[in-house]
Amino acid sequence: MSVITTPHLNFRGDARAALEFYHSVFGGRLVVVSNEEAFSVETPEEAQQVKFGQVTGANGFQVMAFDVPASTSYDQGDKSLFVSVRGDSADEIAELWSRLAEGSTVLVDLAPSAFSPAYGMLKDAFGVVWVLDVAVAYEPA
Repeated sequence: MSVITTPHLNFRGDARAALEFYHSVFGGRLVVVSNEEAFSVETPEEAQQVKFGQVTGANGFQVMAFDVPASTSYDQGDKSLFVSVRGDSADEIAELWSRLAEGSTVLVDLAPSAFSPAYGMLKDAFGVVWVLDVAVAYEPA
């Protein structure tokens, strides 16, 4: 048996735009099911909002998202979570960084760090904080 952990991001009306943006960055397959398509419309204004959405890349990247209905409380918070994207090389991470950085606020410039050949942090236009770095083997002391 195997287990896969996939970040599931919550939005308030921006899930479709966010998923389309992540698809443009990471490629792969985009699936978006609206409330209307899922027969789950609470209010007419929310009919086209996302009930289920996912981007799945050939390289293993995965993210899910949906729009929290207006009838449910929602507070994204300032840094409620980081989505971590780890790659095998600085070139791979730099390529993803350049696309993800469009319209984003850079919190930590992509650069070598004490623990990775490339590390950076940004907050995208949808309020999601992303950490990108090159995965290196960790040897406990």
